[in-house]
Amino acid sequence: MEEQIIYGRNPVEESLKEGLDRLYIQKGQKEGSIRKIISQARQAGIPIFERDKARLDDLAQGGKHQGVVAIRTSFKYVTIEDILAYAQERKEAPLILFLDGIEDPQNLGAIARSALALGAHGLVIPKHRAARVNGRVFKASAGAIDHLRVAMVTNMSQEVLALKDRGLWFYGAHMEGDSLYETRLEGPMGLVIGSEGQGISKKLRDHMDFLISIPMAGAFDSLNASVAAGILLYERARQGHGS
Repeated sequence: MEEQIIYGRNPVEESLKEGLDRLYIQKGQKEGSIRKIISQARQAGIPIFERDKARLDDLAQGGKHQGVVAIRTSFKYVTIEDILAYAQERKEAPLILFLDGIEDPQNLGAIARSALALGAHGLVIPKHRAARVNGRVFKASAGAIDHLRVAMVTNMSQEVLALKDRGLWFYGAHMEGDSLYETRLEGPMGLVIGSEGQGISKKLRDHMDFLISIPMAGAFDSLNASVAAGILLYERARQGHGS
């Protein structure tokens, strides 16, 4: 992953919408639009550092930073075709994790870590209303995201239908689905995990071949998205090893 440097009040404010890793403010510069930038950054949980002008001049490499410089980690996304090619290269049935609206970077990072450890060939995330890969995701994944193929798509439902035509079976995590422990997880597979609050959208859920649930012994009827993903991936790996 490479770092992208953004400087100037308007460019930084616009970039806040896409996510930043950290923000540098020139000491003594907290009025006007910079106050707004600081407020938005705090709401988004972005670390903010005060530094002297010389440090910001150095970060901006001589550019007109107007008292504000931001750092964003850039990530190279792949296509779903790249993920399928990787599975073919490994002579394995494709295992692709579809994340339907995961908004928390911590969850995305934790899912990526489990996906890499448990044999997934890649992740697919939506272009809108979902977390993107950034420094917070990198940290939460303990660096795993940098070794995992991630595709970003505009229409998840279209991609699912296209892959079903190519032989993949789709399993959606849903609390009213069949028990995970009574479901065979094998062959070319798309595993779909829904958002933290809403689960899998109805439109996407309608395209699932199977809905599966994790049996719960306690009072709660659902798990954190990253925990659920880890359990489902582990069960797939366990079944694949004949245990």
